[in-house]
Amino acid sequence: MAEGRTARRHVQDRYRLLIESIVDYAIYMLDEDGHVASWNPGARRLKGYEPDDILGRHFSSFYTPEDRDAGEPGRGLEIARREGRFENEGWRVRKDGSRFWASIVIDAIRDDEGNLIGFAKVTRDISEKHQAQLALAQAREDLFQAQKLEAIGQMTGGIAHDFNNVLTAILGSLHLLKKRLPDDPELAQLLESALRGAERGASLTKRLLAFSRRQELHVREVEIAPLVEGLIDLASRSIDPDTRIETQLEAALPPVRTDPAQLEMALLNLIVNARDAMPQGGIIRIQAQIDGQERDDTGDQQFVSVAVIDEGEGMDAETLQKATTPFFTTKGIGKGTGLGLAMVQALTEQSGGFLRLHSEPGFGTRADIILPVAVSTAVSVKSEEPLNCMSAPFDKKLTVLAVDDDSLVLMNTSMMLEDLGHTVIEAFNGPEALKVLQSRQDIDMVITDQSMPMMTGVELADRVQEAHPSIPVILATGYSELPTGQFSARPHLNKPFTQHELQTAIAGVFSRS
Repeated sequence: MAEGRTARRHVQDRYRLLIESIVDYAIYMLDEDGHVASWNPGARRLKGYEPDDILGRHFSSFYTPEDRDAGEPGRGLEIARREGRFENEGWRVRKDGSRFWASIVIDAIRDDEGNLIGFAKVTRDISEKHQAQLALAQAREDLFQAQKLEAIGQMTGGIAHDFNNVLTAILGSLHLLKKRLPDDPELAQLLESALRGAERGASLTKRLLAFSRRQELHVREVEIAPLVEGLIDLASRSIDPDTRIETQLEAALPPVRTDPAQLEMALLNLIVNARDAMPQGGIIRIQAQIDGQERDDTGDQQFVSVAVIDEGEGMDAETLQKATTPFFTTKGIGKGTGLGLAMVQALTEQSGGFLRLHSEPGFGTRADIILPVAVSTAVSVKSEEPLNCMSAPFDKKLTVLAVDDDSLVLMNTSMMLEDLGHTVIEAFNGPEALKVLQSRQDIDMVITDQSMPMMTGVELADRVQEAHPSIPVILATGYSELPTGQFSARPHLNKPFTQHELQTAIAGVFSRS
């Protein structure tokens, strides 16, 4: 008997030594009611309590107040009592009040007769693993959102492209009709309304195409005051009657260097954000002024600030810090992509400026688009001006090969060219156009659509330039269709285009030759 007791004591001592040597796990015993009955060095290291601090106290001390209020400690003991084991993960609290993400196991301990005598509890800090899982989940969500936006963007771009073709036919026909319409004020008023509606549709397609695909910036000198004033009418339609827009534009502002279309989009984004921050209405202020806070490293470059200011809910410091992060949004599901401010920031940085945000809860938000002042010797980058450089009329009569797979657009383009006095040969695709060029020696110019089956407009232009280098080619296209780097290198017309724009484009290419 004595030998048996000695052996058991030896085993117990070795077991105690094992538990005492573990420092990465909190291993301790609870009595039947959940009071701490033992405390190993790992528990002391992980939770910060010395044995004298914690022995006899209820283990619910390690739980967060919200978990205690929800009855989580008692639930864990009850499951362990009933099923023999309880496993879970959750926040736990150290003695100093700091929290960590823990893996928890509670095992019921019973004597030889099966009576419950307490619980063995093991706690492990898995905060790093938890953070990695959260980061992975966030990355998957971001990827899902990116894929969703890409799909939406592709669909939107396709719709906008098709709508541009329709508008090209509508606008061209309306302009031709205006030239031939008898002098009737009532008919003229109806025609002007139709033209304004079609032009508004053209403006919409440009915004849809800008959303659907990343655009090369067409940087040029931009006058802020006319751009803002022209934007007010469009922006006013996007706000509630209880909200109004006020402008405070500093007199004689110098022009800035940016893409005007993208700047309009950025300001519209900020105005919509301001509107959403004031559900009960209020005043949205647009201010433009020389920015006195910023200069470049040399001290020579000045900046202009275009600010959108609201009286809305505002953002706390944590939200403000994340505001420009892609996919982050404080709006409800389906009400925001979380890309608005990220797009604004990208525009400012690509223009050589930056975005400055200031916000406080209850005091509204101010978003400053900071853009560099255009120097007088600056050359416009990727500008469309080369096609608009001819102010004098172009009277030469040409034989033009018009290529487009859309019969409505092709017919409309041909009618506008013929009305200008040119002779038109039609082709519905690239290979057909090449056959025409092989069979005729009198073609003076080619005007072609970009997005066509079998051969794109760029590919056709390359083939024409190889075989007939003296024949100029104009690409008539939605501006987002051209491959990167091809846009500024080729004469082009943005769909939808008018007869005047077509005439100017023709004059432009022949002025280069």
